[in-house]
Amino acid sequence: MLEYGADETVSLVIPAKNEAMNIATVLRRIPDVVDEVVLVDAHSTDDTVALARKLRPDIVVVYDDEPGKGAALRAGFRVATGDYVVIIDADGSMNPGEILRYVALLASGYDLVKGSRFMAGGGSTDITFIRTLGNFGFVILCNLMFRQRFTDLCYGYLAFDRRRMQELALDSIGFEIEAEIISKSIVNGLRITEVPTFETPRLNGVSNLHAIRDGLRILRTLLRVRRNGRLVPVLGSSDAPATTVVDLHRADHRGTMVAPVVAASQAAQ
Repeated sequence: MLEYGADETVSLVIPAKNEAMNIATVLRRIPDVVDEVVLVDAHSTDDTVALARKLRPDIVVVYDDEPGKGAALRAGFRVATGDYVVIIDADGSMNPGEILRYVALLASGYDLVKGSRFMAGGGSTDITFIRTLGNFGFVILCNLMFRQRFTDLCYGYLAFDRRRMQELALDSIGFEIEAEIISKSIVNGLRITEVPTFETPRLNGVSNLHAIRDGLRILRTLLRVRRNGRLVPVLGSSDAPATTVVDLHRADHRGTMVAPVVAASQAAQ
């Protein structure tokens, strides 16, 4: 089992809007490895912020005036102070306990760790057939465009080294933010790996995701980054550290060994 670096600090960024029925469950499950929690609130009209402050008095609350998940995350990134930054949703669909495995992989040398529901050890009891088809289509497109071997793309459980992420100049507004982070990390030569993750249905409420509208945003983002970025040919590099997934002792989600997806290499000549 990997150990996270004791010298690195961890910030957790949670975008939220009217998640009062879910936020308490999420905050209670955050592991001790997290040093700072940043709640980016899109001016909720319920008790999201009050409940968060009651359960975690040290929480950093950011009020986001620009609509969209991407804008909210960028606002959170600007105030996060940890060496490592982890992103999870406020709806309870992501297990905060998995943060341990993301941080452990960052500590082992990766710059970006992305969750995958479709690799060995991962899964979902929430994703619809239409969203599955759309995600696989974008995975195939991304792999062809950027010469990768990803198994998941449209999932927001991510962790990264904040010092490297500052190089990416993120500008996404909506749900395409994950695709922008991943694609810009590729063209900037960051070390990337996937880790199994398990998605469950949101605890309460309805998602703001719109499959067609947000799918078009993702497509435009991938095309824009590929057009403007210089591709770093890193696939298959042998200098990546071994990747061990932390065992969370889940009966349906066992730890496993996975091969690195991307390892840093020299830029294209």
